[in-house]
Amino acid sequence: MNQRYDLVVDDPKGFLRIQCKTGRLKNGVIEFRTCSTRSNTRSAMARDYAGEIDLFAVYCPENDGVYLVPSEEAPRRGMYLRVDESRNRQNKRVRWAKDYELPA
Repeated sequence: MNQRYDLVVDDPKGFLRIQCKTGRLKNGVIEFRTCSTRSNTRSAMARDYAGEIDLFAVYCPENDGVYLVPSEEAPRRGMYLRVDESRNRQNKRVRWAKDYELPA
């Protein structure tokens, strides 16, 4: 049976469905896709994970960081986790990578 998650963790509150993603660090931000894309010769179709997973586990090879992001906090197509301060010092509605980082 095909499922949309990669891992299942047995938590005291129940099972957690986790989708693993690779994030890329660019210009002080880790970016990762929060949907899957399927294509054929005619079109491409993106599908989000709404209601099918509980967490995204994101690995960023550039800084060797691992981040756990609740699926309900993730936009439908892609997400950015800010590592460095922005040039204009914008702080409103910023998702800081440190708030999602899994301790080593």
